[in-house]
Amino acid sequence: MTLSLVSILSFSLFFLSRLSTSLSERCNANDKKALLEIQKGLGNPYDLQWDPKTDCCTDWISLSCDDKTNRVTSLSLYRIEDAGHLSLAFGDLPYLKSLSINNLRNLSGPIPPTIAKLSELTFLRISRTKISGPVPEFLSKLKKITYINLSYNYLVGTIPPSLSTLSNLEFLGLDRNKLTGPIPESLSKLAPKLTYLYLGHNQLTGVVPTSFAGWSFETIDLSRNMLEGDISFLFGKDKTTFEMLLDRNKFKFDFSKLTFGKRLWRLDLNHNKIYGSLPAVITKQPWQLFNVSYNMLCGKIPQGEFMQGIDRYSYFHNKCLCDSPLPPCKS
Repeated sequence: MTLSLVSILSFSLFFLSRLSTSLSERCNANDKKALLEIQKGLGNPYDLQWDPKTDCCTDWISLSCDDKTNRVTSLSLYRIEDAGHLSLAFGDLPYLKSLSINNLRNLSGPIPPTIAKLSELTFLRISRTKISGPVPEFLSKLKKITYINLSYNYLVGTIPPSLSTLSNLEFLGLDRNKLTGPIPESLSKLAPKLTYLYLGHNQLTGVVPTSFAGWSFETIDLSRNMLEGDISFLFGKDKTTFEMLLDRNKFKFDFSKLTFGKRLWRLDLNHNKIYGSLPAVITKQPWQLFNVSYNMLCGKIPQGEFMQGIDRYSYFHNKCLCDSPLPPCKS
């Protein structure tokens, strides 16, 4: 076999191999281009190593494609150490339904406005980063969204009232940021579908809107803010709320007048200005968490089966609470 024939055969095999790879690739060219821009914005991190010569749908980590359309529908970026910023190219993934960016400790900058273009998005998590700027008004354009989690970031400013237009929203997490101002009255429009509301560990002020009165949650977290006023309307025997984290605010109301729904198992009210006595009805709740320390409560602590696991630290620093697990009441 002559050298020229060997060269021709080698070239033919190489060409057929490249043609086969090209024909078998599922990844949409526009999606791949956007993903490479996203990778570039993150500083081409070692943790990703998306190779442009391979098929993104079959060979790239952290994403998935639809089997029929071959378009990228899910993108999950987790624990990338060298992350830079979020590229505008996120908006060029029009079939994206789920976007999760979690625990990218060095990721900074704002949330890109092009995310508003993701009309199919139902799940959005950007959490545990150094992302800053306001909670974007443009999130209200994500009409299919059911889950928004922007917790553990450096977001500032107020909570946009426009979030109340997201009629499919079930989970809203804005906790552990630096948000200020009041809780928008309009958020009550999200009831009853929104059952997880996390606004804790911010710098929110004012009162909790009374329009929340008829609303039950799985979890409502308003802890560690500067909220004030009477929030007794959040309680009631007809409520189905499971967890209420209301500690370290300036709430002031008569605890003795409260009633509780059967599903309320976790209640934290420490460091407020709550007064009155502890009603006997608290003995009927199978508490996983009960803390009323650092308030202005007085009187005998009710005893019962579900109260035995509650230690004295849950009652500390009140006006004159007494009886087990605190010292006996004085006659």
